[in-house]
Amino acid sequence: MKTRPGICARKRRFRSEDEAMAVAAAARVTLRVYRCALCRDYHLTSRTKGMRRPPSLSAST
Repeated sequence: MKTRPGICARKRRFRSEDEAMAVAAAARVTLRVYRCALCRDYHLTSRTKGMRRPPSLSAST
């Protein structure tokens, strides 16, 4: 996923993928974790088209 600089600056950053996954799992909506090419940290997105499913969901299907 390609993030524009203005979007990256407004999003919350997570230093580790595990930290981002924990926040995504606790959210009320479906969120995906991705590594930002600009800041090299992890962000969350609600966009799901073309993204792989999280491990916890793909194991049950």
